[in-house]
Amino acid sequence: MSTYRVAEAAAVLGVSDDTVRRWIDSGRIPASTQSGRTVVHGTELARLAASLADHPDREETRAASVSARNRLDGIVVKVTRDTVMAQVELICGPYRIVSLMSTEAADELGLEPGVRAVASVKSTTVVVERP
Repeated sequence: MSTYRVAEAAAVLGVSDDTVRRWIDSGRIPASTQSGRTVVHGTELARLAASLADHPDREETRAASVSARNRLDGIVVKVTRDTVMAQVELICGPYRIVSLMSTEAADELGLEPGVRAVASVKSTTVVVERP
């Protein structure tokens, strides 16, 4: 199971570390401690990311500093597979990115909800890879 440190979760959601800590303290996102560090489970982070995409209420975002031509760190929130193709949905800070790829590629990358991924956006093509 994937876990994210506070700073990693903040980067994925496009908010500050302090915002993630406040959300943990308020119970908005469950966290645990591993080796003395606070971590968030990937499935919980994916749930929160999807919720924020549906109902944005972020205290802050980094949208202004991220260009559409950049590589966007994110978290996989949904993967729909058939025998040939897979539709992969990521939340990358304030952006919802959907990519179509072969099922084989999605399987090789280990893409599933809660997994960290990077979307490379160029023109009309989105390339998804693991960091």
